[in-house]
Amino acid sequence: MRVLVALGGNAMTGPDGSAAPKEQRHAIARAMEHIAELVAAGHDVVLTHGNGPQVGNVLVKNELAAHVVPPVPLDWCGAQTQGTIGFTILDTLEYALAERGVDRRCAALISRTLVDADDPGFTRPTKPIGRFLPHEQAQVLIEHGQTWEDRGEKGWRRVVASPEPLEVLETHTLLTLMDAGYVVVAAGGGGIPVIRTEDGRVRGVEAVIDKDLTAAVLARSIHADALVIATDVENAVIGWGTPDARALGHVTLDEMEGYAAQGHFASGSMGPKVEAALRFVRSGGKRSVITALDRITEAIESPGAVGTVIENV
Repeated sequence: MRVLVALGGNAMTGPDGSAAPKEQRHAIARAMEHIAELVAAGHDVVLTHGNGPQVGNVLVKNELAAHVVPPVPLDWCGAQTQGTIGFTILDTLEYALAERGVDRRCAALISRTLVDADDPGFTRPTKPIGRFLPHEQAQVLIEHGQTWEDRGEKGWRRVVASPEPLEVLETHTLLTLMDAGYVVVAAGGGGIPVIRTEDGRVRGVEAVIDKDLTAAVLARSIHADALVIATDVENAVIGWGTPDARALGHVTLDEMEGYAAQGHFASGSMGPKVEAALRFVRSGGKRSVITALDRITEAIESPGAVGTVIENV
């Protein structure tokens, strides 16, 4: 089975959310144990991953050094973190596969995601990123062309566009590697956001793309049998925080659409994951799974026994 696994940010950082290099390496190594299990079970696997904490670290460096060197643009931040996370995944995944006697090659692609230059998000950026800063520090970055908003007592915070992903431009390369037997890491952090100009050129833009929505686009493009969104809980839940809370197991596309329309999934947590899962199945994908990272193999091998499984039946 061809499976695209989207790793959440919890798989990239320490238990306390620390993004220090040592904690990141340990967290990624633990995550790759579960990915190796899936590969060892005979599945063709493509990985995508989050990069929020890592980009956050780069943004802090931007802020601290803005009076000395120009800040690194967001598309560069995405490229840098894709490279760092990608090579760490390769090191740890290759080791985990070797421990299991699995002879599979691995590759990480620096991946661009095409967005529409006329996406409404560019007209009025609303996606908050990075730290809150006092006005005098934010002003230095505003002078470098960034958009910051006054958030009251907490201070000022940067806002950027979060456009819809249209296409992962490295899809053909990814498919070529898969056909050659590689386990591939691609579209980290939702992909480096790029637009196509009127003369046909591609260039990076200042934006943040939702990684799960890009995962849905990529899963469809590579004809994946399943999209697995790995998170820190075993199931999506309706009625969260109420006496009527209920974990969802096997659900139809129509049922999950109904739950989403009723507002059961918060926009800052489970909402984007559910939306990505729905988009994949809605576009013809066989199955989407939302579950904990340590249960992904079981969720694929025994559909409906573990996790939230969405199918169009």
